[in-house]
Amino acid sequence: MDQTKEPAKVPMTYTCGDCHHENEIKPRDPIRCRECGYRVMYKKRTKRCIL
Repeated sequence: MDQTKEPAKVPMTYTCGDCHHENEIKPRDPIRCRECGYRVMYKKRTKRCIL
């Protein structure tokens, strides 16, 4: 009866706050830009229509 599903390991796209490079970060990955090493990342907006 225990039907816990594993969440999908889909990488999210974040934009670096310093160099504006787009990074794909998976869960449990360090939050750090792969180009410059900056630690401030911004999540992209969703394109879903919320009613």
